[in-house]
Amino acid sequence: MRTTMTIFRKEMLGYFNSAIAYIFFTLFLVILSFLFFRIYFLQGIVTMTTFFDVMPWVFLIFVPAVTMKSWAEERKSGTLEVLLTMPATDIQLVGGKFLAGSAFVTVAILLTFLVPVLVSFTGPLDWGPVFASYLGAILLAASYVAIGNFVSSLTSNQITAFLFTAVILFVLLIIGTEPVYSVFPNIIAEVMRNLSLTYHFQSIGRGVIDSRDLLFYLTIIALFFYYNVKSLESRAW
Repeated sequence: MRTTMTIFRKEMLGYFNSAIAYIFFTLFLVILSFLFFRIYFLQGIVTMTTFFDVMPWVFLIFVPAVTMKSWAEERKSGTLEVLLTMPATDIQLVGGKFLAGSAFVTVAILLTFLVPVLVSFTGPLDWGPVFASYLGAILLAASYVAIGNFVSSLTSNQITAFLFTAVILFVLLIIGTEPVYSVFPNIIAEVMRNLSLTYHFQSIGRGVIDSRDLLFYLTIIALFFYYNVKSLESRAW
C-alpha cells in the first residue's frame, strides 16, 4: 500500500505542479455550467437533471485528456522500463496511477457543487437525487479513468490514446440512449442498456442507489484495471 501511495503522490504532484490542472478545472466548470444554465433558465423548473445529463458527455473529452499520458508518456520517454524495475508490483503501479487519475477528476466534479448551491437559491431543490448523482458521477469518472489508463498502456502516442479512449467511451455511452437501442429487438436492447455507462448513471441519478448499478461500475473498474495490469505484464515479457 505504501508503494501505491508513493505512485499516487508522484502522479498528483505531476498534475498540480503545472498550470494545466487549473486550466482543466476552469474549463470543466465553465463549459459544464454554460451548457446547463443555457437550458435551465428556459425550463423554469428547479432541477439538476440537465446538469447531470450533460456531465457524461463533457467527461468524454476531459477524462481522456487526463488519462492519455498516464502510460503513453512513460513509454515514449523510456521511464516505463525504470518503473518496471522498481520494487513494486504491477498492481501497485496501476493502482497508484488509477487512484491519482480518479482523485484528480473527483476534485473537478466536487468543484461543480457550486452549481446546485446557486440553483437552490432560485427555488426549492430536491437534494436527494443531487447527492446520488454526484456519487454516480464519481463512479462514472473512475470507470472512464480505468478505461483511459488501459488504452494509454497500449501505445506510446498520447493523441492515439486520447482518440481511442474517446471512441470506446462514446460507444459505451450511446448504446444506452433510446435512439440507438430502440432499433434493436427487446432482448438485445436490454443487454445494450445494461452495458451502457449512461444507463446506470441515470438510474443512480433518480435518487435510488441500486446495488446493481454500483456493482456494474465496480466491475468495469476492476475489469479494465485487470487489463491494465496484464498489459504491463506483457511489456515485461
